[in-house]
Amino acid sequence: MTATEILWQNVRPLFDALPVTLEVLGLLLVVGLTLGTVLAFAQAYGRRPLRALCVGYEQLFRGIPPLVVILLFWNGITPALGVPVPGIVVAALALGMRSAAYQSQIFRGAIQAVPPGQMMAARSLGMSRIQAIRSVIVPQAFRLAIPPWANEYSSVVKDTAFICVIGGLIDLTRQALMKLAPLSMRRPIGTQLILPYLIILGLFYLALTYGGNGLLSLLERRLSIPGFEMKGKVER
Repeated sequence: MTATEILWQNVRPLFDALPVTLEVLGLLLVVGLTLGTVLAFAQAYGRRPLRALCVGYEQLFRGIPPLVVILLFWNGITPALGVPVPGIVVAALALGMRSAAYQSQIFRGAIQAVPPGQMMAARSLGMSRIQAIRSVIVPQAFRLAIPPWANEYSSVVKDTAFICVIGGLIDLTRQALMKLAPLSMRRPIGTQLILPYLIILGLFYLALTYGGNGLLSLLERRLSIPGFEMKGKVER
């Protein structure tokens, strides 16, 4: 068997593991977006005790590495519940709740970037505070949040590599790790293929990152309004 055939034989399982990574990515983004939006509006419009609670949540999850958060959920919180929870759900909740801490700041910044006169104008037209937030503030804040949210998307794509520590969950990274040992045993060809194999693994994540960012760029251009762009990115 040639080196190319051996390499392809080990690359094909990565395509089988790709849906697991995509499923976790999609779920964690939904969790992060939903919870992050709630936290953002709570910080922007809530009372002081609620704002303090949100800040504590944000500081907690931003201060813990993603791998530690996953291990905490998988080996600590989930067993304590006494109810079997699928690994995909655990991974999505762990990474999603961590991402929510970052997304809350993205959306809070976007909300505060909407000129205060927009709220005043909406109230002067007879809208209630809730109606003004829903119909005037949210659409503008959503458009302003897309560029920094794309930066968060790039970060969580890479964070999904940490779910390889969850037993029974065969994602891209875990599948690659499972193939490294057999490759190293096939001397001398196999050991020479380890570097190309890991490069291919990296290309999978690169494709997910720039593919998603490309779609978000299209969405940003579709929804953009001249003069209302939000410059810069949120640092992780």
